[in-house]
Amino acid sequence: MSETSASLLDRLRDNPDEESWRQLVEIYTPLIRGWLRRHLQPSADTDDLIQDVLTVVVRRIREFHREPRVGAFRRWLKTITINCLRDFWKSRRNKPRATGNSDFLEVLEQLADPGSQLSQLWDQEHDKHVTHQLLELIRTQFEETTWQAFQRVALDGIPADEVARELGVTVNVVFISKSRVLSKLRQVGAGLLE
Repeated sequence: MSETSASLLDRLRDNPDEESWRQLVEIYTPLIRGWLRRHLQPSADTDDLIQDVLTVVVRRIREFHREPRVGAFRRWLKTITINCLRDFWKSRRNKPRATGNSDFLEVLEQLADPGSQLSQLWDQEHDKHVTHQLLELIRTQFEETTWQAFQRVALDGIPADEVARELGVTVNVVFISKSRVLSKLRQVGAGLLE
């Protein structure tokens, strides 16, 4: 991962490079694939639809501007995904069935409605997935003790004093470790998670 202080979205918008695009594809392909397979589309068309979504993102990333609202990129990506699905449905001139008993267009409308349970599920899964992917990307930038302290306190919910005893460090070192990893996560995830 690049050591630049710019977030992935800033790099893609202002000075795109192959590594940044690779990271975006690695982060978002599994998320989009999972959603298409579970909620909207037969798996035979999944790869084509993922490619359509990511092609629009590549073409339009310079138009994307972070908003002061939380989740601007998440909403932008969801809108692109919905529009690609609608275009796909229109191009096939038949009505694909969504999983379950719901009609395809009804599922798209639910996904487009920010207040629906399906839309809120998209938001939750997006944030969880992207956080996990970003943590994997930054993990190698930290010493093992720093990472273990962060993981035990922030992810596993173990009290700092217990983690300090386990790792043979002070409680202050545990809090500093957590702070460093979270700071880096905020830095690389700027715009993706906020």
